[in-house]
Amino acid sequence: EFKNISFSYENKRKIIKNINLKINEGERIGLVGPTGSGKTTIFRLLYKFYEVFDGDIFIDGKNIKEISKKKIRNILGIIPQDIVLFNNSILYNIGYGNLKKSENHIIDAAKKANIHSFINKLPLKYKTVVGERGLKLSGGEKQRVAIARALLKNPKIFVFDEATSALDTKTEKSIEKSLKKLSSKNTTVIIAHRLSTIIDADKIIVLDNGTINEIGSHQELINKNGLYAEMWIRQQENLN
Repeated sequence: EFKNISFSYENKRKIIKNINLKINEGERIGLVGPTGSGKTTIFRLLYKFYEVFDGDIFIDGKNIKEISKKKIRNILGIIPQDIVLFNNSILYNIGYGNLKKSENHIIDAAKKANIHSFINKLPLKYKTVVGERGLKLSGGEKQRVAIARALLKNPKIFVFDEATSALDTKTEKSIEKSLKKLSSKNTTVIIAHRLSTIIDADKIIVLDNGTINEIGSHQELINKNGLYAEMWIRQQENLN
């Protein structure tokens, strides 16, 4: 729960302006809005990248100011758009999500992230070294490794920050199926530019200029004929 959250970088213009938002356990949430609307900033606050802000954020009723960064990062699994991989094997990079898990668990996570078959075609398979920051992998391959890492971690809350932007539609749909299997136990927040990725979300939060502009399901927001509908129509026109 976000209560009266406002935030600005270095006392300059406010990026977030008095946001009030409640996300229920097990919900699948879409977070959308124009560039610079504050989508990513909200979850940087939740992840405690920035600790000076107005208002309060709660997880299971407890203020995050009273929760250690280590515990917060055990609760959350964030898959960013800019993936950071180690200059080590694919096995290590996926396994980093939970160092206590076995190789079989790692392979299972890779299957759910739709990258197992790709890995098996490599000469060294899971022992393949990905290079500095994963330079030997394509953008889509890196994203799938990062998604597998998060699935292995199996946190209470998944946050996908444009995390499927480099994937083709078929691969994206396959990964979404795996995520839906977890949705009854895990809360999932998808920060999306491509609106097609969140049309089946339980609710979609539309941000604009640091405030909540609209909340509703995909169809409800289309019927409102507001900012979300405008963004949807624009994206559909660009596809044609």
